[in-house]
Amino acid sequence: MASNTQPAQQDPKTAGPQPEFPEQPQRPPGSEAEMEPRPDYGAESYRGSGRLTGKTALITGGDSGIGRAVALAFAREGADVMISYLNEEPDAQETVRVVKEAGRRAVAVAGDIGEEGHCQHLVQRAMSEFGHLDILVNNAAFQMTHQRISEVPSEEFDHTFRTNVYAMFYLCKAALPQMKPGATIINTASIQAYQPSSQLLAYASTKGAIVTFSKALSEEAIKQGVRVNVVAPGPVWTPLIPSTMPPEHVSEFGKQSPMGRPAQPVELAPVYVFLASQESRYITGEVIGVTGGKPIH
Repeated sequence: MASNTQPAQQDPKTAGPQPEFPEQPQRPPGSEAEMEPRPDYGAESYRGSGRLTGKTALITGGDSGIGRAVALAFAREGADVMISYLNEEPDAQETVRVVKEAGRRAVAVAGDIGEEGHCQHLVQRAMSEFGHLDILVNNAAFQMTHQRISEVPSEEFDHTFRTNVYAMFYLCKAALPQMKPGATIINTASIQAYQPSSQLLAYASTKGAIVTFSKALSEEAIKQGVRVNVVAPGPVWTPLIPSTMPPEHVSEFGKQSPMGRPAQPVELAPVYVFLASQESRYITGEVIGVTGGKPIH
């Protein structure tokens, strides 16, 4: 006899931890293991259905936050995964562990993606390890808060663009010639591209650049059958927050969202899966917002 039991519905406003959070200063780039509460990257909840079977993916910033959630989701959907990270070894090894537990291959490569040579090495390593590259996720990012433009060191402004924009350019330039029809590039922007905060001047500027870059590249890439799209998150509970924001801002993080809370990384992962899968094969040059109710326009 068929069951009439329906999945329990949950109020989205209370589906994740809500402010106030403990003040928890960290040094950049931050550690997920030291966060309270720990971000939910889907270890207990994400269920795959073979949507990426046989695919391979390169994910920057894959050691924690959105990158880890995407790596786990891709693996549970059947993809082998390479993650790049700066120097957060314990977090990176946790991502490797959960990808392998999903029965897929996992490769972790440390280094600075702000250097073109390293980005070229990542693509070459992915091709060497997997034989093909089907999905590139440019997710790694740097931000720092300042009250005035006069407080932003020129070196930091340059570093922000090198990490967030130059690395995307380097990786797309190296990866696109290797990608076959049906492959996808997914770049990570932000609500900051549309509703920029003066305290995040450099970061917001890079996110606007990512949107424009992606739309322009999509016109070229589709000629060889490769789609380029963008995910624009709102506030997300990741190590970037306690390592780059004043403690009092961390405590209230996400409170101004219509949801009244930040997203958990697991809540972003399904959008990346959708854009990487054949279900989105008629979508390119688009931005999908996951902002908790704030409009992107």
